[in-house]
Amino acid sequence: MATHATSLVPVGFRSSRSAELLRLWAWATLAFFVIVVLEGAVVRATSSGAGCGAHWPLCNGEILPHHPRVATMIEFAHRSLTGISSMMFAGLVLWTFLAKPKRHPARRAAVISGVLLLSEALLGAMLVLNHWVENNASAARVLMQSVHFTNTLLLLGATAVTAVLLQSRQPHLPASAALRPALLLALGTTVLTGATGSLAALADTIFPSPDLRTAFAADFAANSPLLIRMRWMHPAAALLAAACAVYLALVLQRKGELFYSRLLAANVVMQLAIGLVDVLFLAPTWLQVLHLFSADIFWLCLVVLAVPALMPNWSARAAIQA
Repeated sequence: MATHATSLVPVGFRSSRSAELLRLWAWATLAFFVIVVLEGAVVRATSSGAGCGAHWPLCNGEILPHHPRVATMIEFAHRSLTGISSMMFAGLVLWTFLAKPKRHPARRAAVISGVLLLSEALLGAMLVLNHWVENNASAARVLMQSVHFTNTLLLLGATAVTAVLLQSRQPHLPASAALRPALLLALGTTVLTGATGSLAALADTIFPSPDLRTAFAADFAANSPLLIRMRWMHPAAALLAAACAVYLALVLQRKGELFYSRLLAANVVMQLAIGLVDVLFLAPTWLQVLHLFSADIFWLCLVVLAVPALMPNWSARAAIQA
C-alpha cells in the first residue's frame, strides 16, 4: 500500500536529498514561528496591538502604511513576519504531502499544524477587530488572551511533532508505566503556566508598578483590577509545572535516559531563574521576551519527548516509511 502510494509521488520529492531538505524546512519553519511569537510579545509589551488600527489583514486600510508611528511599525513588522511564517507553513504542508506516502504520520501532524495556524490567524484578527488590544483590560480580552496563547503553544507543538516525524531516525524511550502520566502532567501544567503567564504579562503591561512592594500589595488588594488579582496564578502554576517536570526528569533518570533527564532539569532551573529575575526587575520588555523564549524551548523539549512516549505507533510508522 505504502509502495503504491509512494510511486505516485514525483521522483524528485522521493530522493534522499529532498527528504533532507524537507526536514530542514520543517525545523526552519518552527524556528521562524518562534521568532513570530517573540515579536508578538513585543507588540503586547509595547501596547502596539492597535498600531494598524481596527483593520485586518491590512494595516490602517493600506498594504504598506505611509508615515507610520512606532506602534504601527511594530505591529506591521509582526504582521509581515506572520505572513512569511504562514507561507512557510503552507510550503511545509504541501511538501510533506508530496514527499511522504499516504498515511504517513507526518502528513497528519502537518494538517493539524495547518488547522492550528488558521485558528491562530482567526484569534489574532478577533483581538484586533474587537479592539482587545493596547490598554483594554476587559474580561473578553482576558479570556481571548489565554486562548490565543494556548493555541500558540499547540501550534508550536504540532509543528515540532511534524519535524520529529520527518526525521530518518526516530527518538526512542524505554517503555514505562510511569512515563506517560508523568509526561502528560508536565505537558498539561506547562500549558496552564503559559496561559496564566500571558495574563500576568498583560497585567504588567497595562498596570505597571513603580516598585516591587507596590506590585505585591496590588496583587492582594480588593480594589485592584481583575488582571492584577489574577497575577498570582502564574507563579503558582509555574511551581506546579516545575514540580511535574522534576518528577518526569526523575522517571527518565531511573530509566537510564540521563540526557533527557538533565536537559529537563536544566530547563526547569533556567525557567525559574529567568522568571524570578523578571519579577524582581518589574518585567521589562527584553526580559519578558527572554522569559517567553525560554518557555518555548522548555515546551518544545517536552513535545519532542512526547513523540516516542505518547505516539509510539506514529513514531514507529515514520521510521518504517522514512
